[in-house]
Amino acid sequence: MSDRLPHEKGFHVSWDQVHRDSRALAWRLDRQGPEGGEWRAIVAITRGGLAPAMIIARELDIRLVDTISVKSYNWQEQAPASVLKAPDPDLMRDGEGILVIDDLVDTGKTLELVRDLYPKAHFATVYAKPQGRPLVDTYITEVSQDTWIFFPWDMALQYVEPFRGS
Repeated sequence: MSDRLPHEKGFHVSWDQVHRDSRALAWRLDRQGPEGGEWRAIVAITRGGLAPAMIIARELDIRLVDTISVKSYNWQEQAPASVLKAPDPDLMRDGEGILVIDDLVDTGKTLELVRDLYPKAHFATVYAKPQGRPLVDTYITEVSQDTWIFFPWDMALQYVEPFRGS
């Protein structure tokens, strides 16, 4: 029997890795928009989608960036998804030509809510878990459903006990 907690099956992601993976996502999305290959705008799902969206906007030279704020977690506990702040409705329309960016799709509850609002948007995440993957149009890395991704914005450097103890 293991003394490890379920969230300790972790995938630790550094700032460098987020940057590399977000650039790889930008390369996959380049010239894939519906309007002659171009995208009208990026909408980042806050908070996790902000860093990847900034990198993708830079790589694809997209100047129009907005956000949608969806709350679906309290720390590591999933709660019903709700929109706290929506993007400009004149920009969004039905979502056509819009890239919706998030760091991760887990169960898909967040993307399901946003996809219902903007059915023609293109949904892209850096990381995907199997349960939410069908809601994503483009992603870079898949991890197992029981893996917890530790993003650099959630971490601090500190000593960690060796796996087999001291």
